[in-house]
Amino acid sequence: MRYEERMKQRLEALRARGKARILAIESSCDETAAAVVEDGRVMRSNAISSQIALHALYGGVVPEIASRMHVEAVDPMIEQALSQAQMGFDDIDAIAVTYGPGLVGALLTGVASAKALAYALDKPLIPVNHIEGHVSANYIAHPDLEPPMVCLVASGGHSHLVRVDHYGEYTLLGQTMDDAAGEAFDKVARVLDIPYPGGPLLDKLAEEGDDHAYRFPKVTTEGKYDFSFSGLKTAVINQAHKLRQQGHKINAQDFAASFRRAVVDVLAGKAVAAAQESGCGNLALAGGVAANRLLRREIQRRGEAAGLKVFMPPAILCTDNAAMIASAAFYRMMRGELAGLDLNAQPSLRLIEG
Repeated sequence: MRYEERMKQRLEALRARGKARILAIESSCDETAAAVVEDGRVMRSNAISSQIALHALYGGVVPEIASRMHVEAVDPMIEQALSQAQMGFDDIDAIAVTYGPGLVGALLTGVASAKALAYALDKPLIPVNHIEGHVSANYIAHPDLEPPMVCLVASGGHSHLVRVDHYGEYTLLGQTMDDAAGEAFDKVARVLDIPYPGGPLLDKLAEEGDDHAYRFPKVTTEGKYDFSFSGLKTAVINQAHKLRQQGHKINAQDFAASFRRAVVDVLAGKAVAAAQESGCGNLALAGGVAANRLLRREIQRRGEAAGLKVFMPPAILCTDNAAMIASAAFYRMMRGELAGLDLNAQPSLRLIEG
């Protein structure tokens, strides 16, 4: 019997049982990660190898270098994830992997490794969208959380507002029309001479500043829940250049705090409004920018004031990790989804088509 036919039978058995231990691989950008998660909710391990120190030399992620480092790190991370979980390959029911969106070379490393494991171990292979992984991090952090909910996904490459109607079913409420929030943070950080990774370091600096010291424009969008950060980013950078040309010294803490406030007010305001309008009562936060201190405080404060239940993962599950991929894979598996050995990386993969 061919691999694909065997896996269909095995998948149906797992669905009937309703339980599975999944080993997942994540390599969409500059973290090589592997994790074991049980039944989509219980994290048994979460191994992450970061490339921050290496890419800091260049002020950002170099795709070719990232791909090479993934090749070196993926096997050790898989071994570490199994060791942390105190499991062997025989204890694993399925293999999951991020196949998009992301850097194509980085994605290919994870996809190739996952396909090799699935074939060699004769285990089902589950493909996962990276953005859905971020959403699913909330299922690990909050085991009682169930859809429906509205989720703000904010990261270096994505800014989405989605309604999670059911596991694996999403309605797009809004998205960035240009730059993502994390990208804007990183570019403004460079203007302030903050080293890579700019966003998290700018957030830390902003904690010491006055967020009303500088005034920045509020950008409006045609779509009620869409975002636009390109104009704000440009205005902030231009103001910094102008102040320096006029001989003024920029207070970095106040400047960072004022910019962070401008971004967070838009993200939090639209997220809370969307959750209220949806009527589902649940608001979740996900993605790398979900680790931003002010965003977490504002989402919590505004959400609770609006009568919403607010959910957010701990910082370790906001940045790229494989535990979130394993969680998403469990619910994809329960929907009967399976990949063949022809699975390929899709760097421009969308969460919602259309």
